[in-house]
Amino acid sequence: MVGDRDPARNLVCPACGATVRDRWRCECGAPLEFADPAIPEEGDRDAIDARNGLWAFESFLAVGDDPADRVTLGEGMTPLVDADAKADGDDSPDADDWNAAFKLEYVFPTGSFKDRGATTTLTRARELGVERVVEDSSGNAGAAIATYAARAGIDAAVYVPADVKDSKLRAIRRAGAEPVRIEGSRADVTEACVAALGEGDGGGGGGRGGRGGRKGDSADSAWYASHAWNPAFFEGTATVAYEIAFQRDWEAPDAVVTPLGHGTLFLGAYRGFRRLKRAGWIDEVPRLFGAQAAGIAPIVRELHGADAADPERRVNAAADGIQIAEPVRKREIFDAIADTDGDALAVTQAATDWELDRLHAAGFYTEPTCAVAPAALRELRERGVLAPNDDVVVPLTGSGLKG
Repeated sequence: MVGDRDPARNLVCPACGATVRDRWRCECGAPLEFADPAIPEEGDRDAIDARNGLWAFESFLAVGDDPADRVTLGEGMTPLVDADAKADGDDSPDADDWNAAFKLEYVFPTGSFKDRGATTTLTRARELGVERVVEDSSGNAGAAIATYAARAGIDAAVYVPADVKDSKLRAIRRAGAEPVRIEGSRADVTEACVAALGEGDGGGGGGRGGRGGRKGDSADSAWYASHAWNPAFFEGTATVAYEIAFQRDWEAPDAVVTPLGHGTLFLGAYRGFRRLKRAGWIDEVPRLFGAQAAGIAPIVRELHGADAADPERRVNAAADGIQIAEPVRKREIFDAIADTDGDALAVTQAATDWELDRLHAAGFYTEPTCAVAPAALRELRERGVLAPNDDVVVPLTGSGLKG
């Protein structure tokens, strides 16, 4: 940081209206948002340079106003490809038949879409003068935060479930972050991380002029780089919508189907497409559909009842990346579904395993959680919710190299 320059924008609470410089949540308990989200002029879209990756959309982002603060590994502009690759005349039941475009989010530097949020979150941390961050994650977000913290020269600790996959644990360790394994549920991991902050009121910690995050401080003075709570993370995941629109010559698809746990990608897409429409860059916001893990599907349960959320009375263990019983931004997820005429559905382990095999056979080497979205697409078409000719984009969110 140079002199007294402070590029970090204030945060506002959409629930009570309070404005703060930096906290991980409002005093009223609600998640915070940036006070002045950017909406560029319509003509600005002609200046987008794909060589800048997701930072090509800097005019939409509430972080990184000064390029010197950006913590980047060249992420973004992931491929958008035709999902189907059938040979002419191949009408066999095993032929690819998604009739969609796949956005290959698994080609990011750490192998998952979470790099979108990590680059913007660590940029926010650098703007605030943070020197230590903590995060809680089932794996992908932790690996992303650890990697981008290393890029920024910021110390990091990542709280993970005790049974986290070794491949994800290695990624955290090799980036120099401290993994903290916690027994119990995914919620227990979050509780342990928040307790380690020593900020029961949700205080900011970590920022310049604040009381935490300085070199040599203990974990209870760290800054919470949470992919569920931190609004900077959603600034990053919103770029998936900007890229999809850019890659389609500013024509939004009819629908987008994503995995849905805390909703970081689902809500990022919602925010991004809404901003694009407000800016006049697209005409319509696509319908948004979220795929949850059967047995741990709180959004489906509230919308459609227990039988729909757990049709086989068995947790979809394959989709470990979205097993979130209490999404932080649940109300916003419901609003996004209602606003876009979308929905959420629970995907069983059998459907996930079957779809994963089909993805791999078609050349898409993803991790299991990714398969819930194309599996959900298949069900949506079978139900008639999406017509056979509806134009659909499905992000494939994590690499099969993660094990």
